[in-house]
Amino acid sequence: MNILLIGSGGREHALAWAISNSPLISTLYAAPGNAGIAEVATLVDLDAGSHDDVIHFCQSHDVELVVVGPEAPLVAGLVDDLEAAGIKAFGPSKAAAQLEGSKAFTKGVCDEAAIPTASYGRFGEKDAALAYVREKGAPIVVKADGLAAGKGVVVAMNEADALAAVEACFDGSFGDAGAEVVIEEFLEGEEASFFVIVDGKTALPLATAQDHKRAYDGDEGPNTGGMGAYSPAPVMTDALIDRTMREIIEPTVATMAKRGTPFKGVLYAGLMITKDGPKLIEYNTRFGDPECQVLMLRMKDDILTVMLASAGGTLDKVSVRWHDDVALTVVMAAKGYPGSYDKGTEIKGLAEAASDPDVEIFHAGTKHDAGKLVANGGRVLNVTARAPSVREARDKAYAAIERIDWPEGFCRSDIAWRALARES
Repeated sequence: MNILLIGSGGREHALAWAISNSPLISTLYAAPGNAGIAEVATLVDLDAGSHDDVIHFCQSHDVELVVVGPEAPLVAGLVDDLEAAGIKAFGPSKAAAQLEGSKAFTKGVCDEAAIPTASYGRFGEKDAALAYVREKGAPIVVKADGLAAGKGVVVAMNEADALAAVEACFDGSFGDAGAEVVIEEFLEGEEASFFVIVDGKTALPLATAQDHKRAYDGDEGPNTGGMGAYSPAPVMTDALIDRTMREIIEPTVATMAKRGTPFKGVLYAGLMITKDGPKLIEYNTRFGDPECQVLMLRMKDDILTVMLASAGGTLDKVSVRWHDDVALTVVMAAKGYPGSYDKGTEIKGLAEAASDPDVEIFHAGTKHDAGKLVANGGRVLNVTARAPSVREARDKAYAAIERIDWPEGFCRSDIAWRALARES
């Protein structure tokens, strides 16, 4: 079958790599893709924001399934318009994607379904939000309600930072995303990422992962889209997975169905493992980036079969098997990220870096320019390795990075430090 993949990042390269290995695939198209995705798919110059153009392309190229990678097209209702045109899509409807598109919406679902989460206040007016911060004190978490490209959350360790974050939201720093603000209790514990694929009624758990949001070693510096990840996450024991499914995932799926907005696609729960058990920090309605990269490296079964079951409502008929190995990815970013950075710097040495059969290099922000591979974003490469232990996977990934010739790039040197501490 012909498949269209929407997106251009490292997540989409990992999905393209996995889908391209499916025995069901005929032609894989990607829009817009990147230099790495071009190695496994046919790139198409399509604007995902123009739903009519996407539909026309699918109809003229016999596309039977559209896989939507990033969150913005989901929240904008691309899946709804595709399905209205008779084209299957993997991902949630516009109404269901509000689980990511609005922090306040998700808190409402948590209230309705008694899902464990941080206590919170919801504000559409600045003075009330500032007063709430002063009343509660710090540490406290300030979240712009809408999509802010991963930058709309401030974990404020002092009251001054919290007040500044509220001011930034209402002063337009995050555009429409900051028109409403959710202010949450600061949760103590260890974060983990938990993924399920849903078909509206059945939730199929995938593997666990743990990512690293801060830009620099030691979890210092500003928040980013993610600087590395590994799977499985040792903190997520079988007992915690069972609790997460029972207390968080299943009530969410049931509540969304009861509301008449059943959820289909990937549901990604950002969790805090507290002394009282797992609590929901946030939902995303697509694969995490860079968690997707480590999940695809560990998945034994055909991802396309699972996606079709999600779209078709038959997830109760499929299962997913995983390699026992650990998968780990290190993000190489342009110097200056997540602030301002240069584009167009040349990257060399990738073929040698990927010569280890246990290493895959996924492109997050690259393009070809005059025969050269150049950086075209903040996060640029995801150097990913699989091995029997965390230490071996980490050593393979960093050995590959040593072979990459890109002076304008940087990475964290301590990915998986929590898991390494557990191994030793």
